[in-house]
Amino acid sequence: MSRSLIAILRGLTPAEAVDVGQALIDAGVDKIEVPMNSPDPLDSIGALAQTFGDRALIGAGTVLSVEQVDGVASVGGKLIVSPNCDTEVIAHTAKLGLESWPGIFTPTEAFAALKAGATGLKLFPGVMAGTTGLAALRAVLPEGTQVYAVGGAGPENFGDWFKASADGFGIGSALYKPGMSVDDIATRAAQIVSAYDAALA
Repeated sequence: MSRSLIAILRGLTPAEAVDVGQALIDAGVDKIEVPMNSPDPLDSIGALAQTFGDRALIGAGTVLSVEQVDGVASVGGKLIVSPNCDTEVIAHTAKLGLESWPGIFTPTEAFAALKAGATGLKLFPGVMAGTTGLAALRAVLPEGTQVYAVGGAGPENFGDWFKASADGFGIGSALYKPGMSVDDIATRAAQIVSAYDAALA
């Protein structure tokens, strides 16, 4: 079962990438982004894509330029996540056949992102919009639009977000922080997956 959870590994190093990726996939998290402001992000993305690309969706977060999209594609990444709605980045990502998940906060940004070819929308920061903000936004979005809540969504409130129509979540510091042991990451991933499954039940 593939869950609508994206692991955000901000600060990941290439040396730990494969071990961390294995722990996440074993726990049931098979969508992984390495933010571009991590150390040597393309090395980490390349290692993850080479090792797990056949069974996980691997890519980059905090992607701010067309050049960065090309860099991610060149190492085998298939997922492009941004904190903002940059229609050039979205259109270029779609042209390359990669998944595009731009950050949006308003209906104007949401519709601009979809028009440019976004795969889905990242409601960010989710904590500012809240579940009521998502519910209001959902009323005007085209049917079937995928919206992931990021920032303020986690195991303690997955159920509330699902009720507000969230399709999935990006999980950062609740899952990974630089310096964490692989065992700790595995434990956190298992807890998050368990909370996600319980909220869906």
